[in-house]
Amino acid sequence: MAINSIVMVKQVPDTANISGQVMKDDGTVNRALLPAIFNHEDRVALELALQVQDTHGGRVTVVTMGPPRASDVLRECLYMGADEAILISDRKFAGADTLATSYVLSEAINKIGDYDIIFAGRQAIDGDTAQVGPQTAEKLNLPQITYTEEIIKVENGKLTAKRKIEGGYEILSSKLPVLVTVLKDAVSPRPYKARRIMTYKNAKTLLELEKMTEGNSLLYIDQLKEEYIAKKLYIKTLTMDDLKLDVERCGVAGSPTKVHKVESVVLGGGKHDMFEPSKAGIGDLIDKLMVDHIFG
Repeated sequence: MAINSIVMVKQVPDTANISGQVMKDDGTVNRALLPAIFNHEDRVALELALQVQDTHGGRVTVVTMGPPRASDVLRECLYMGADEAILISDRKFAGADTLATSYVLSEAINKIGDYDIIFAGRQAIDGDTAQVGPQTAEKLNLPQITYTEEIIKVENGKLTAKRKIEGGYEILSSKLPVLVTVLKDAVSPRPYKARRIMTYKNAKTLLELEKMTEGNSLLYIDQLKEEYIAKKLYIKTLTMDDLKLDVERCGVAGSPTKVHKVESVVLGGGKHDMFEPSKAGIGDLIDKLMVDHIFG
């Protein structure tokens, strides 16, 4: 039985560079001021989907919600081996928290359809909430296995996975379809394939094709889109209108979570004690640690 997978991925700002200076007045991040990278746990999730495909066949579709430049991460997914990439992008999605994001993603997945497993990273490094995967499963009325370390098997309409818990792990089975969130150390993502890079570096979204036609009277968007579809280089783009969404549940309007302030916290050195590198010095160190209740 072929297994079709959908992988939710995200292009994230490099959090090593986040500070109060990149925050907008509404409490959202001005992503244009930060370098963008492929969220690592999502890349690991894609690798697991590709491994399931290697064993069982089927298709792997990747989907991301973000601004037009998020198409970069979709091309990276195609370089790894994904069969299809879909961008969900609309100005009305800007400023979405996890509730609004999971609403849009769940509606997009409903539109895509024909899936057995939905994969996602445990969390994105820009929010660290680990909420979007579970919330999406809830909206789709799907079972979910979170904190997945290993896909043990997929057979007879069921998925069995090893899930990390505090102090150990669980082995869980779920009927298909199911949503699985993945830990960053579950597997090592495969490298990009040179042949696929040469093929898909020219893949374009509708927004990118529209930009190509600006100021060029010889290019017509409908014709250009058909050419890219024929060459299998078209990255499907879904907007608010395509998904027929409730505007009150999208973007800032649909986001009850508000970030009021972000600060860079720098830990400075305080009082410190010096101990001689000798048997007596080590004894003094142990005594000190015991007094501070770090030992004993």
